[in-house]
Amino acid sequence: MTNNDVLRRLRYTFNFNDQKVIAIFAAGDLTVTREQISNWLKQEDDPAYVNCPDTTFAAFLNGFINERRGKKEGEPAKAEKRLNNNIILTKLKIAFNLKAEDIIEMLALANFRLNKPELSAFSRKPDHKNYRECKDQVLRNLLQGIDKKFHVQRRAKEQVKKPVIEEIKDKLEEVLEDKNYNSAKANASKIYVNPNKTKVERKPGERKVLKLKPKDIWGE
Repeated sequence: MTNNDVLRRLRYTFNFNDQKVIAIFAAGDLTVTREQISNWLKQEDDPAYVNCPDTTFAAFLNGFINERRGKKEGEPAKAEKRLNNNIILTKLKIAFNLKAEDIIEMLALANFRLNKPELSAFSRKPDHKNYRECKDQVLRNLLQGIDKKFHVQRRAKEQVKKPVIEEIKDKLEEVLEDKNYNSAKANASKIYVNPNKTKVERKPGERKVLKLKPKDIWGE
């Protein structure tokens, strides 16, 4: 996996906008521009694609650790000149404060099995006899596990908000319907006049005289 791949996946998982990515780089003591970020996030077949250098991405990971864990007092961590999957895995482990069991569990979310001795071998120094190189498959599945875990939490929040929105929508429709009904009722009262509403005052014993026209009696 390339540095660009990891950057792209982390940005997607946590829904970082460009301003947030710039802030994370700044937390790692590196200033970058929005144009640089845009070029790093492009696909490799895009003419504007630019490879994210190791030192640059190391600064991002250091900033990511500071964002999640808080910046430690004292001299800030220096960005490595050379990165590999083992170093990236270690930095992600620190950023998420993961134990061996947590990493194994996250890998399991991506249907990838790894035991503790295999995992601990990635943290050994390169000159240690039990040192093992972290392959792309391990790092890729770990990023998938992180994505699954955090996306589940974010979607759960959206599902809580949805009924509230639907409830407000229903109430708004009720108000509009009631408003339309009252408006129609008011307009109808202006147009329609009840002929029996107006009463003519008569003297006691006076009968109502029905006046008929000749055509009403004889017809036409």
